Amino acid sequence: MSPTNWQRFFDAHAPRYKENKFTQNTLAEVDFFLSLFPLAKNSRILDVGCGIGRHSIELARRGFKVTGLDLSSGMLDVAKTDAIKAGVEVEWVHGDATSFRFKEPFDAALCVCEGAFGLIGAEDDPEEHDLKVLTSTAKALRPGGGFLLTALNGYGPIRRFKDENIASGAFDPATMIAEYEDEWELPEGKTTLVVRERLFIPPEVTRMMREAGFRVDAVYGGTAGNWGKRPLILDEIEAMYVGVKG
Repeated sequence: MSPTNWQRFFDAHAPRYKENKFTQNTLAEVDFFLSLFPLAKNSRILDVGCGIGRHSIELARRGFKVTGLDLSSGMLDVAKTDAIKAGVEVEWVHGDATSFRFKEPFDAALCVCEGAFGLIGAEDDPEEHDLKVLTSTAKALRPGGGFLLTALNGYGPIRRFKDENIASGAFDPATMIAEYEDEWELPEGKTTLVVRERLFIPPEVTRMMREAGFRVDAVYGGTAGNWGKRPLILDEIEAMYVGVKG
């Protein structure tokens, strides 16, 4: 899917997004984020690929100055409505996670639940795209600012792919790129999508984070609903990376 198609997908899915089961753990996820990076009230936090803003709004409830960035105007429309209902102020920015800039530095940032990292289009170089997301985030942080990233865990798909997937072109072991049709069970019904993704394993993501300007302090299992300071399980969906800007 191209970035335009990702925008169209999320714009259309936005009204039903919060019905997904993985969105039901916001309070625990924000608690965990703040346990990693104790922040003074009024600290500035950047939510990269904020979606409907569930983390941004909860952080604003707790007294932080939050900016939520997303490529989907539909997702941001839901975020703005929910922020008004919650009685909090969040700066919402419609922008691209690979190329954003802000004048004032942030004290911490998060990019979770595949909000930006990994959302590549048909013409994108996967490593270049995701490195730009990391570099843009690093540039937005003050030195010593904390960063929490969750990304798809490449170990799981690698363990599931067979030689016939290579023969059909669904997976290229030379590039670690998978491209296939997938059927997603969404709240609005089944949707068939063409998925193209680069399967990253933790040593690669760690290297990219260091190249972007982060010190990587830990790699944990990061599947939504099961965040914790625990080892990554090989077949789980997401891995979590805890970084600090150098």
